[in-house]
Amino acid sequence: MRMVHVIGAGLAGSEAAYTVARLGLEVRLYEMRPLRMTPAHRTGGFAELVCSNSLGGEGETNAKGLLQAEMRAAGSLILRAADRHRVPAGGALAVEREGFSAEVTRALEGHPRVRVVRQEVVALPEEGVVVLATGPLTADALAQHLQELLGAHFLSFYDAAAPVVLGESIDHGVVYRAGRYGQSADYLNCPLTEEEYRRFYEVLTQARRHTPHDWEQLEFFEGCMPIEELARRGYDTPRFGPMKPVGLPDPRTGKEPYAVVQLRAEDPQGRMWSLVGFQTGLKWGDQKLVVQSIPGLERAEIVRYGVMHRNTYLCAPRLVEPTLQFRQHPRLLVAGVLVGVEGYLESAATGFLAGLNAARLALGLPPTVPPEESMLGGLVSYLARANPENFQPMNANWGLVPPLEGARKAERRARMYRRGLEGFKVWLEEALAPFAALAG
Repeated sequence: MRMVHVIGAGLAGSEAAYTVARLGLEVRLYEMRPLRMTPAHRTGGFAELVCSNSLGGEGETNAKGLLQAEMRAAGSLILRAADRHRVPAGGALAVEREGFSAEVTRALEGHPRVRVVRQEVVALPEEGVVVLATGPLTADALAQHLQELLGAHFLSFYDAAAPVVLGESIDHGVVYRAGRYGQSADYLNCPLTEEEYRRFYEVLTQARRHTPHDWEQLEFFEGCMPIEELARRGYDTPRFGPMKPVGLPDPRTGKEPYAVVQLRAEDPQGRMWSLVGFQTGLKWGDQKLVVQSIPGLERAEIVRYGVMHRNTYLCAPRLVEPTLQFRQHPRLLVAGVLVGVEGYLESAATGFLAGLNAARLALGLPPTVPPEESMLGGLVSYLARANPENFQPMNANWGLVPPLEGARKAERRARMYRRGLEGFKVWLEEALAPFAALAG
């Protein structure tokens, strides 16, 4: 039981394996590259960065900055390598790719408690504790095995997501709560006049699209057609589709608006709201212009941009506990993009927690979860408790943690940063205490 299997040596798997090993347990780390490559990877190195080289913004007012601080406190291999191979990037933590990957690879291949197995895994080990971290391009055979184990409808193979905005940045003097035809008022509604719709349509049709890599190419289905593609079909197409105002009269006028944008809650507390039917492949800067051209969202803070690309991930709210264990298979844990997070940093952070809990399970200890005031705690709590309908992967953002009162946004977030990091450190000391003698 003191052997932990980690499948996949991306950022999540590398962090999980390193965490288990430094806590004093044996690790078998499986990686199919370079024997079998993915469409995106170019090397057999661990933690290879295939898109951006950035691990996100830094500082006390940045949500990713808090997650970085938590990972440094946890002794993260990924953050240590990132700090050593940092390149100038303004207020962000960016790295030199080859040196970063090489350092992670050396640390794991040279660790006395890590055995690297270069082979493709087509089925999960039948015994022992397992961390699954195969990422957005999970090989077909293993994906098929997961479908058989978990149910085919719990595994998605593409990511068609709409932008998500922070609830506190919505203008509730304009936006009204209502359900269509007087049904349950679970939605927020942004009303547009004919003139406002015309301006919105102009911004949308002039926005630039992201150019996907060859391996990201998708065939669009009618049920997840990007909003910009709908607009190109005709001026009224969005207005008779996701922006249909029928059955949604504005309570201030008693009349239906010319068009309406609906917002659906992403979390039980209503801290984050997604734009219904606005899945998009636009460049991020252009997405912001489009979103902020909608009445009531002029000052909206986007906490997750819309995406349209190849991505294998699980419906975490139906499957996974905040500990990152599968509810029906508690010896199995999952981390990284596969569990439903976006971003390198978030992948590594869930890898750390999965590795920690795998080690605890291997010793017969109960798994543990960081406090929700911490960014990692808020992230894994979201994964387990989000609305499972239309679940989409999430990145670190301030909507994941309980808010604080304060006049100035920067002041509030700095206080949330300090509160989260302090709570994380207290939790971490307790979580790691049982391994003191073993790891020594």
